[in-house]
This record gives sequence, structure tokens and C-alpha cells, in this order.
Amino acid sequence: MMKLAYVALGANLGDRERSLAEALRRLNETPGIRVERVSGVYETDPVGYTDQPNFLNMAAALLTSLPPLELLRALLALELEMGRVREFRWGPRVIDLDLLSYEDETFETDELTLPHPRMGERAFVLAPLRDVWASGEAFPWEAQLGPDTLEREGIRRLASGLKPHGL
Repeated sequence: MMKLAYVALGANLGDRERSLAEALRRLNETPGIRVERVSGVYETDPVGYTDQPNFLNMAAALLTSLPPLELLRALLALELEMGRVREFRWGPRVIDLDLLSYEDETFETDELTLPHPRMGERAFVLAPLRDVWASGEAFPWEAQLGPDTLEREGIRRLASGLKPHGL
């Protein structure tokens, strides 16, 4: 049975758009994962460690037959395949894939917490997530995305629509 999951994607090293498109393509080709919807692309100022290039961020709605931990491990494996190096927290990266939610499940282990514990505090995650949120369902974090939030937090939606081949 396929389950609905939401994933955040980010990149701030190299060809950022190409990295996002490649990650989406690879996700869609992973057995047990089908990319259903992709958000717009947002350019965002770095958070935490700020002495690094701006990020491109987006979100994807996935249908998956993988249980939550297997999905997380598939995301981490994809990051490694694409050259992700974890030097320090909030550091620059060629690709970042975060599992935000998985159906309505709550889950907490040392390896994975669902829903993602800090996504409600991060407009750079919420803005693209709202783009792909299930049609007809209220977006739970609407209040966190007030009219001036994106501008205040240095988040700009790009005009280009990113669609990887095959989606």
C-alpha cells in the first residue's frame, strides 16, 4: 500500500538547480518511491551558519511503499551518491533531503523523528511544502507564513519551474 510522504530538498553548492532536478529524478527511479508533486523553487538565505552561499529549496510529495525508516535511509543513500559531505551542522551542501512527514504518523527514535521536529519554525521549508500540500486539506502551518514572512526571512520564489525529465 502506498503512503504519502513529504520531503524537503535543498542545495547551495555547485549547480543548485541541476542538483535538485537530479535528486528528484533519482527519487522517482528508486523502487518503492513515486514523486507525485513538486513545489516551486525558492532561493533562501542560509540559516544557522550564514557564511555560505544561498540555498535553493523545494519540496516534493511522494507516494511510497517504503516504511519510514527505509525511506529515510533511501534519502540518506541518495545524498551520499550525489556527493553530500557532512562537515558540520548547517554547513554547505550539494544536496540535502529531509523527510518531513509520513502520512499522519508520529515516530521517534534516535534515527528519525516524525513529523520533522523543526519544520514548523522554518519558513524556507514551509513555503515550498505549502505548494505541494494535499489539495483540499488545510495547511497546518498557514499562520507561520504571514504576508511578510518570506521577505523578512530572505526567501524568494524563483520564476522558473523545475521539472526533472520523466516527471
